[in-house]
Amino acid sequence: MRAWVLLSAVLWYLTGAGWQRSSERTGKGLIYGKPGHPVKIYVKLHHSSPILACMDFKRAKKETVDPTYSWIGPNEKPLTENNQINITKTGKLKMEDFQEALSGLYTCTLSYKTVKAETQEETVVKQRYDFMIFVNPFAPGWKGACNDSADCEDITNHNILQARDRIEEFFRSQAYIYYHDFNKTIPAMHFVDHSFQVVRMDSCRPGFGKNEGLHSNCASCCVVCSPGTFSPDVDVTCQSCVSIRVYGAKSCT
Repeated sequence: MRAWVLLSAVLWYLTGAGWQRSSERTGKGLIYGKPGHPVKIYVKLHHSSPILACMDFKRAKKETVDPTYSWIGPNEKPLTENNQINITKTGKLKMEDFQEALSGLYTCTLSYKTVKAETQEETVVKQRYDFMIFVNPFAPGWKGACNDSADCEDITNHNILQARDRIEEFFRSQAYIYYHDFNKTIPAMHFVDHSFQVVRMDSCRPGFGKNEGLHSNCASCCVVCSPGTFSPDVDVTCQSCVSIRVYGAKSCT
C-alpha cells in the first residue's frame, strides 16, 4: 500500500490490485485456468474473490461431455461449501470475506469424455488447473476513514489531494492579503505556485509485505506473507522464518 504524508497527517492509498489482467479474464468477470501454469490472483482483504472457472478459455468455447469438477484447497483437502466458499454445479468457485487464512494454492481437476467418431469409443480426459490466491489488504483504519466503502482507496486519494490543493490555496491567499491589504507594513510574503509537495511513503500492515520477484505482476502491492515468512510491523518486506506454516504471520513462532 502507499501512504501520502501531508504535514503531520498521514492518509493511505492502496493500489487497486484485483486479479491478474490477462487473457484468463473475460468480460463476464470469470478467471479461467491455464494448463501447466498457475494463475496468480490478488484479492482485497474482506472482499469477495473473482469467480474462478474450473476450465481454460479454449475449452470453454468447446462442447464438454459429462464434465465433473473437483476443487482442492490450500490445506490439500477437498473444498466444501460454507458461508465463505461457494462452488457451483458448473465448477465455478467464489469466496466471500476473503481473509489471510484463505490464501494459497487452489487446484481444480476437470474430468470429461471424448468420443471417437469412427468407433464411438469413449475416453475420460482429466485436466488440472492451479490458482494462487493472495490477499492485498486495506490500510489500517480504512473502515473509520471510509465508512465501510468499497471504494476506500479512491476516497482517501481524493481527500489527500483535495487537502493539498486547499493548503496551497491558503498560502497563496495569505501572500496576496499580506501584500495588498497591510500597506506593506510587514515583510512581503511570497508563494511559488505548485511548490507545495506531498511525499509518498510505502508501508505494509503486519503480516504483509512486497516481493517484486514473486509478485512481478503486482510489484507495488502489499501481499500476505507466504508460509516460511513473517512481518511483525509496518515494514515492506516479509522476513524468513522456516517454522511458519501459515499465511499472514506476524511473528516467528
